[in-house]
Amino acid sequence: MNEENTILMETIQKEYQAVKQQLMKVIKGQEEVIELVLIAFFAGGHVLIEGLPGLGKTLLVNALSRVVSGKFKRIQFTPDLMPSDIIGTTIYNMENNTFQVKKGPVFTNLLLADEINRSPAKTQSALLQAMQEKEVTIDGNNFPLGEFFMCLATQNPIELEGTFPLPEAQVDRFLMKINITYPPRMEENNILVSYRDGLLSDKPKSLNLEPVIDEQRFVKIKDTIAGIFVDDKIIHYITEITNATRDYPGIEVGASPRGSVALLQTSRVKAAIEARDFVIPDDVKYLAFPVLRHRLILEPEAEIEGFSSDDYLKKIIESIKVPR
Repeated sequence: MNEENTILMETIQKEYQAVKQQLMKVIKGQEEVIELVLIAFFAGGHVLIEGLPGLGKTLLVNALSRVVSGKFKRIQFTPDLMPSDIIGTTIYNMENNTFQVKKGPVFTNLLLADEINRSPAKTQSALLQAMQEKEVTIDGNNFPLGEFFMCLATQNPIELEGTFPLPEAQVDRFLMKINITYPPRMEENNILVSYRDGLLSDKPKSLNLEPVIDEQRFVKIKDTIAGIFVDDKIIHYITEITNATRDYPGIEVGASPRGSVALLQTSRVKAAIEARDFVIPDDVKYLAFPVLRHRLILEPEAEIEGFSSDDYLKKIIESIKVPR
């Protein structure tokens, strides 16, 4: 590692830690969730968070928008939500006899798609272009969303009533799927202490969070991370993992090449936040679960027996030789 790269990585690590510490002021007991969300953020990807209501998903996104000096908007997905309610539409202005574009809530920096599986596939698909190309089309005209755009979608576990499964094409566009669970008891005590002392999750000003980075700095960090060295052995290690998911017994559909790219991008961020300018196998192993779990479709027999994608990923990773 040369001296210039060392300074760059140490600076990124300090800024990452500063953002993380700000978020941990209000999000208690979810340190790993915060870390994974920030890795996805610096990788320029989108996140699907699955968990029961009341675990702080909305608060996390709201807090993140304040720490990174971004605009925040929330869409509550419901069965009657229409695509135009998300991306916008054109309206006729009777005063000057022209059609004007009314932009939807997707035009923001951090978009919370709350309970995305409460809407049918037609509405969910309205986010496809925004997530992949970071632009939307309204009446044949393209409108860019900019590099500083991230969609964080939440969904309830599929066994709850009134939900629609996400289309496979939609799921694959999420860089990660993060499972959020109940915090430990002591951390829940800390949550209550925060609310007792004046925290109001519905009033952002009460969060007392300080901005750490802005859009310009975000772009610079992202460009720097894109230059982190990845050895050919790491490349082969990533493709061995993703290829193994495609013909493994019990898995009906494996990870796509987009999954391999996502694993590469997030591994670079993991290296950067640990002040390294090169990727190691542990980066790949750590991120394989959140990056690949939602890209696997298990055979019905495996699901009936109670196996999850994580169970198969663990077996696959253990069976592949780690490069030195």
